Amino acid sequence: MRGITIVLLLLLSTTAAAQQTSADVNAKRQDPGDEIGKLKKNCPFQHVMGCLEVLLTGQPIHIAVGSIAPQNGFGAGLAYVGHKTPSEDWRITWNADAIGSVNGSWRAGMYWKFVNTKLPDVGIQKGTKGKRKSNPAGLPEQPVINFYAQAISLNKLTFFGLGPNTTRAGRAFYGMRETILGASGVKPLRKLQTVAIYGEINGRFVNIRPSTGQPSPSIGSLYTEATAPGLTDQPAFVQFGEGGRFWPAYKSRLLLNYDIGYRQFVAAGNSNFSFQRLTFDLDHEFRIHRTVSRVIGDANTNGPNDCSVNPAERHPLCPPVELTRNLEGSIHVQAFTSLSMTANGNQVPFYFQPTLGGADINGVPSVSSYQDYRFRAPNVLLFRESFEHSIGKLPIGFLLGADQGKVALTKGDLGSNRWVHSYSTGLTLRAGGFPMVYLLFSWGGNEGTHTIANVNTSLLGGSARPSLF
Repeated sequence: MRGITIVLLLLLSTTAAAQQTSADVNAKRQDPGDEIGKLKKNCPFQHVMGCLEVLLTGQPIHIAVGSIAPQNGFGAGLAYVGHKTPSEDWRITWNADAIGSVNGSWRAGMYWKFVNTKLPDVGIQKGTKGKRKSNPAGLPEQPVINFYAQAISLNKLTFFGLGPNTTRAGRAFYGMRETILGASGVKPLRKLQTVAIYGEINGRFVNIRPSTGQPSPSIGSLYTEATAPGLTDQPAFVQFGEGGRFWPAYKSRLLLNYDIGYRQFVAAGNSNFSFQRLTFDLDHEFRIHRTVSRVIGDANTNGPNDCSVNPAERHPLCPPVELTRNLEGSIHVQAFTSLSMTANGNQVPFYFQPTLGGADINGVPSVSSYQDYRFRAPNVLLFRESFEHSIGKLPIGFLLGADQGKVALTKGDLGSNRWVHSYSTGLTLRAGGFPMVYLLFSWGGNEGTHTIANVNTSLLGGSARPSLF
């Protein structure tokens, strides 16, 4: 309930702030470029929203907030953001942050981005035949090279067993620490405009530990290595990944965002935990209104603590919190599947298996009426449909959604295993560069209802953090 209260306060404060006059907004955009000057001008009470913006999104230092992982509470700490432009063709940014929650969980990381800012040569074309369409998101895609180091420690995670036939009586708790050291790269295909390929290499180091003093037993009391592969032995992994993204737009209304990835997890030593994973994430967005005043989504050229509209500026600015002149609404239909492949005798460690129910370890909701991490297996299939619309001209949206999903121990069982489903309604908040907030009430299925409050781990307009599985 503490997390829900925080979300409601954020919603109320942002709603009040969004009702500023245009003069207030113009004055705020005329703040001094340096962070100290902004603090003196806006804090503590001269301009409340301006003060919150510099405290929560300012550069080089701001307060970092976000939900660490379901069941582990709301975290707070500090973040540092830096920029450098060594040449006309390259821009370097770096982010560092550390946050902790009241249950003792924490996350710390450093993230570097090398962005190739060179633009293609300008040509002259007569007529419109063969003309390439621009990026529908409104932001140019640039080649990016990423380096990152992240560690996270979670004191309260739940495990119900593997497969679709688990019960709530099988709930157990465990703790986990994971360290990720890696690099990745994204290369847009200039001639196609809306296609990019990517690759990654990560070192993953996991430690599983008991979680005592919880409402249910610790994982070692109910499960063994045979029923929870990886419980007693967690080898180091080298994980490779390759994939492609495809995001065309049709008449500025229908936007597709397809991501197809193939990843290989190679366990150190003679462990039998090596496996491969193939994922298809197919998202379809229909924009109800033709005019959109805010770009919604991640900016791959920004770090997770950076919401700059143009990081190349001397004093980069995040988008302001203000009333929009346009109503905004969209319908989303998403299909997602994750399929695991193993050699003879190999298994997928339980801590690297995707989950359905509540939200997963990355904070992504799915079949949310069930408890967090409720269904876990090497193979999952999920369909999601949602309708979101702004409330008046405020940066708050009203959401209606439905999920249908299933899990399977083998790929062949996905066709015959039972479906689980849920329905959701709630509020979303996308305001300036503040982290996206959602508050959902979910029902359906046969295990009751579930209320979820989440504050995104990245600023709105920043990139996502490395996946934990």
